[in-house]
Amino acid sequence: MLELAVLGLLSESPLHGYELRQRLKATLGAFRAFSYGSLYPTLRRMRASGWIAEHEGDAEVVAGAPALTGRRGKVVYELTAEGKERLAELLAEAGPSAWEDESFGVHFAFFSQTAPEVRVRILEGRRSRLEERREGARSSLKRASSRMDRYTLQLQEHGLESVEREVRWLTELIETERSAGTTPPHPADPQ
Repeated sequence: MLELAVLGLLSESPLHGYELRQRLKATLGAFRAFSYGSLYPTLRRMRASGWIAEHEGDAEVVAGAPALTGRRGKVVYELTAEGKERLAELLAEAGPSAWEDESFGVHFAFFSQTAPEVRVRILEGRRSRLEERREGARSSLKRASSRMDRYTLQLQEHGLESVEREVRWLTELIETERSAGTTPPHPADPQ
């Protein structure tokens, strides 16, 4: 998912490493915590794959950030034509990997660059996954509630409420996408 996030941000503008890390945290903060330990190996791998290019440059000129002092210019990363193609491939993925907990937030952060029909498939997949989780939590809570202390019970109820809230939110997003006229209604969904 870091690959998608990096490509998505670099599609907006070239960035140096520190600024890229800051933008990752700002864009995906609630969903992911990124470290230099994972970012720079990913950048090296992406450069080796030909998806990004790097050069020394002035951050002020390249990304609108304040000029950095020091003898050596900062390394600036930018998307290549191959990187744009790879980003398009990643944005078009709408299978289970796009709606799981680990990756949904990253995909959602770049929905503005994602085709409407792919957005709906990802939202529907996420909602379906959470509906399964909700039903499992309900039945587990029903079976075990008499054996739980009140704090554990409240924690379980809070988790269930969170899942229910996300299901409602996803349903609203799907309805909004469909009402925009960009995707046909899903045959299993009531109109």
